[in-house]
Amino acid sequence: MTRSLLSTYPQTPDRFDEMLADDGCVRHAWQPFFAHLESATPEQMRHRLDYVRRRILENGVTYNVYADPEGADRPWELDPLPLILSAAEWRQIAGAVTQRARLLNAVLSDLYGEQTLLTDGTLPPALVYGHNNFLWPCQGVKPAGDTFLHLYAADLARSPDGRWWVIADRTQAPSGAGYAIENRTIVGRAYPEQFRDLHVEHLASFFRELQKALTYWAPHGAETPLIVLLTPGPYNETYFEHAYLARYLGFPLVEGQDLTVRGESVYLKTLGGLRRVHAILRRLDDDYCDPLELRSDSALGVPGLLQAVRAGNVLVANSLGSGLIESAALPGFLPGACKKLLGEPLAMPSVATWWCGEKAALEYTIENLNHLVIKGSYPSQNFDPLFGNELHGNARAEMIDRLRARPQAYVAQELVNYSQAPTWSASHKRGLLPRGVGLRVFVAATPAGHVVMPGGLARVSAESNARIISMQRGGSSKDTWVLTEAAVNTFSLLKHSIGKADLVRGGLNLSSRVVENLYWFGRYAERCDKTSRILRVALSRLVDAGADSQPALASALDLCLALKLLPVVEPETGSDAPPAAVPPAQAPREALVLAAICGKEWGDGLAGDIRRLLWVAAQVRERFSLDNWHALNRLQHQLQAYGRLASRGTPPELGEALAFLDQVLLASSSLAGFAMDNMTRDDGWRFLIIGRRIERLIFLARAVAHFLRLDSTRAPGGLEWLLELTDSIITYRSRYMTQPELLPALDLVVLDDGNPHSVAFQLQILIRYLDNLTRLLGGPRDQALRAALARLQGFDLGQFEQTSFSECRSCDPCLQLAALLNDIAIAAAALSDRLAMRYFSHVGDISRYTLTS
Repeated sequence: MTRSLLSTYPQTPDRFDEMLADDGCVRHAWQPFFAHLESATPEQMRHRLDYVRRRILENGVTYNVYADPEGADRPWELDPLPLILSAAEWRQIAGAVTQRARLLNAVLSDLYGEQTLLTDGTLPPALVYGHNNFLWPCQGVKPAGDTFLHLYAADLARSPDGRWWVIADRTQAPSGAGYAIENRTIVGRAYPEQFRDLHVEHLASFFRELQKALTYWAPHGAETPLIVLLTPGPYNETYFEHAYLARYLGFPLVEGQDLTVRGESVYLKTLGGLRRVHAILRRLDDDYCDPLELRSDSALGVPGLLQAVRAGNVLVANSLGSGLIESAALPGFLPGACKKLLGEPLAMPSVATWWCGEKAALEYTIENLNHLVIKGSYPSQNFDPLFGNELHGNARAEMIDRLRARPQAYVAQELVNYSQAPTWSASHKRGLLPRGVGLRVFVAATPAGHVVMPGGLARVSAESNARIISMQRGGSSKDTWVLTEAAVNTFSLLKHSIGKADLVRGGLNLSSRVVENLYWFGRYAERCDKTSRILRVALSRLVDAGADSQPALASALDLCLALKLLPVVEPETGSDAPPAAVPPAQAPREALVLAAICGKEWGDGLAGDIRRLLWVAAQVRERFSLDNWHALNRLQHQLQAYGRLASRGTPPELGEALAFLDQVLLASSSLAGFAMDNMTRDDGWRFLIIGRRIERLIFLARAVAHFLRLDSTRAPGGLEWLLELTDSIITYRSRYMTQPELLPALDLVVLDDGNPHSVAFQLQILIRYLDNLTRLLGGPRDQALRAALARLQGFDLGQFEQTSFSECRSCDPCLQLAALLNDIAIAAAALSDRLAMRYFSHVGDISRYTLTS
């Protein structure tokens, strides 16, 4: 098989090949792994490729690509073949990036301190002061241990002669470490024997050192430090990694709105009140972190955070202002800075760089434009790299004019051809394909020195001759295997000794935002379920299309209109008339129901509620198991498939709509089962269940109340579809074995506290959960539901004895029960508002107790 793999595998003279030496032989570090590839059958490789793809989808590993036509949550791309580095080569890389981390930390300390690099001319002042990420409010702020860069990443590439170059420094909030762990988990299990036999270094000890360092430097005194991971939210391209790292490191994942500054200290808003935060591992850019002092239009940061940092009451990693180093112009000045600050030469060079803000560099750039690549000096510039050898005629003249007009805004760099590494393609007859590869290496600062992750995130270009490697441009990734000559450190963060004092049984660190989203997840899940049920009732009657089904269909549509589940007709322009419901007689019944499922004129109907359900789920994805995510992913794919049907020239057929509603109800049942059987009974779970029960109570009370008021529901079959709607038809038939009658039907769906789909059951369950919350979190007991339950239990159903529902037209008992149920629905909605004010708003203890009394 060697022949079939290598005979068509091209070596490019102007690129270093990671697997093959110049003579075409497999490099020593690659030989055992390549021998396995040589002996593997095509079926085995297809199985591995399928395994990698399946694990990516099942684990929900995504990389959000802005404006991607395939959707925001694009699956992460992972090549099944690792990048392999020998122990000797890795020692050189680790030593060089450790020196660079020390150097850049010293540069930041100087620029935000004495600024000797500026006064002696080592760095041009214009380069620093012209950088948007030089934060004047941070001047003079010294972090604990004088450590500005707690986590640093260097993007490396090889030159054709095999030397490593640094092509970029990542100092604000380096991304990729979480993806590196996920890559390792998947690829390591795809080749378990090879991973073991090659003595590949493990990654977990690196993250343990990062944990210990943050704990050491956090200003916690005698308290147990609370460390949180600050994310911009689900719209960020690497949000999956934020959630993954938070779970892996054991840090609460928070957004800016979850934190507040009181008395120059940072607090996490939890259900039980405010909890002091001692350290923040941020994934938020510098200027967005504090809208008071850094960027006033930021809705992502924490007002007053910088003042808390100044006071020494919270550690922010990396330190605010560290984005200053992410300038494409800075590498050209690092050799001089290294000699001045560290007293030693720079171990690993950067790619040759000329900052055009210097006259000599500008002239050199213009003269040698054909051999250079032009970039923006600062990350804030929206400027894609331009390759000089691709600029001709007017484009070249225009670029030179731009360079002369604003030279300080541009940097010229030597064009580097990335080394190539083998990737596996199941669709290509050659199997092995060469692709450009770059390596992101991570360094953590600790009190005992710097620690390098033994591996990293290898990024792969989409094309063999690509000059830019970017995940946003369709690139993929590789696991990086660093071989060791010593014993492998098998430490795992997932398996470590925990003492009795470390035991945790409650969700003390759950932010109010997380709990609120879980609460609304419960409400939207139940809303999707109930809406799907009533629309299925109406749609199934439409499909039947028999004469006997027409009265039941009319009453079902009337109830949908009363519950505001069907579209309304807007008044003509200039009219003061309110919107009017479209009665079934004046609009096609089929169009009404289809619009309620997925109609743009009706807020997207049920589809809109499903999207809201998926949205709140994305806000708290770290709280859900993989089984939960599989169900949610299936629901999302089913919604997308139905949306494509709805957007074609003709509307979906009734059978297609019914099938979609069945899929929604199946997903709803799965989510309810996971909530009851898979989730830990913490405060977040309690609010999820409370949300479901409140939504079910509101729906049941309103539906039965309208049912009792409507004349059309007295038609034959009305009571039967009411029992079907409340998922109680099987129970009724097993008890009475007769056609539905009014008295037993109302008893089952209203007063039977043993029926999980009755009004009384929801009231009793809610009272029990609210009493439990009061016991755990304090505050007064909620009396409104108790009063409602007492009124309901006091209602005399005997008034309906000997009463035929078909002959009853707005009788007093029906109207009385309808009014009582309407009051219960209003009380449930008011309860939802009180819960939000009491537990989610943090308006102060006095106000909160007033609102719940």
